[in-house]
Amino acid sequence: MALSEQAAATDAAVAEPAVRTSALRLTLASPLYRGATISVFLSALGLSAAAPQIASFLVNDLGASLGAAGLFYLTSLTSPLAGYLIGRRSDRTGRRLGLFRLCAVLGFVGWVGIAYSTHLWMPYVISAVIGAFGGAATSQLFAAIHDEQVAHPNPSNDGVVAVVRMALTGGWVVGPVAGSFLAAHTSLHAMLLATATCTLAQIVPLGMLRTPPATTSAHRASEAATGGPSVRDMLPLLMFTALYVLVYAGEPIKYAYLPIYMNAQLDFPAGLSGAIIGIQPLVEIILMPLAMLVARRIGMMQLMVIGAGFGVAANICFALTGTAAGLFAGQILMGGVWGVFAALGIIVAQRLLPTAVATASAIFLSSTSVASALGGAAGGLGAAAIGLPLLFLIPAALGLLAVIGLAVMSRSAGARSRPAGITPTPTPG
Repeated sequence: MALSEQAAATDAAVAEPAVRTSALRLTLASPLYRGATISVFLSALGLSAAAPQIASFLVNDLGASLGAAGLFYLTSLTSPLAGYLIGRRSDRTGRRLGLFRLCAVLGFVGWVGIAYSTHLWMPYVISAVIGAFGGAATSQLFAAIHDEQVAHPNPSNDGVVAVVRMALTGGWVVGPVAGSFLAAHTSLHAMLLATATCTLAQIVPLGMLRTPPATTSAHRASEAATGGPSVRDMLPLLMFTALYVLVYAGEPIKYAYLPIYMNAQLDFPAGLSGAIIGIQPLVEIILMPLAMLVARRIGMMQLMVIGAGFGVAANICFALTGTAAGLFAGQILMGGVWGVFAALGIIVAQRLLPTAVATASAIFLSSTSVASALGGAAGGLGAAAIGLPLLFLIPAALGLLAVIGLAVMSRSAGARSRPAGITPTPTPG
């Protein structure tokens, strides 16, 4: 089934131009948007179920040391390269959904291979080589969504992106709980197979939808004319992604050391510690739609400067308060950070490289692996050098650099990075 059916459904949802269609209604009316929402939820559900358990699998089932198990997460550093290669191919051919399905199948093969590994080296090689390409599936969905929104403009299009990102966040909220439950009641092997199933199942909600031939032709014509984006063309995107890495680097530090700080030094009950950790994703999901509304009034890059500032304040709370109220405040502020960046980041990235949106999507979304490696290294060195809780001043400093960089970009490239429908509302004077 081609996307002509989806286009008709989307057009029907916006038949009256005087009436602003809600993002949720637009998402539900479109087979692509609706399918992508379910797909990213399934993908995030599977990945987040496995992420906290993979080290236990390596130690308990394959006999790895704790140090060797920790090194597994460095295999994700190949993801940016794989994402770039898939993105370049997508921008040359316009085959967004075909490459999405290929990446999903590769991801499935990778998780099955890890589940059935018999030697310690196997999960590392499989994750670095096959799993890296599997992780590029989500970026192709966002590229396909971008193409459809260019073909069918609507004031609520950017709200659709926020709805899809909310589904992605929802998967990351549910996944760790589901993975822990499944591993406890079956086995780590069964849990990894469930992750493989979710990775493959993300294909199902989109059925046999295909990218329209007109979109494919446009991308081929653009590629033939320009030969693809130059390094100079990509500099704004790379700068924005680097600043995003600085913001994100605090997440692995927080998740690794905040529970240790609460349990070992503050002696919080398990229920209180869990509530502090769990408040962030709840705030994040609630604030995503609000971030879209605020961005329409003050501008997208300006809001991201504020969001990065929330991250600085959050880490200062972690480092200096030493109370439950202070840590709750920090986590609520972190929810504000990701309410902004999760809703708007992919849109900014695509607008910073409009001639190659699949490449832009892949570079931006895969940068979290670089951020995780940076955060892990900074956290390990910082914990040894200054200890807890002053360790959290390191991500605060990284975040401050991001605030400065985003402020510079907001002045020099704000107009180019602000998509249609996300323009500041003039203040009556």
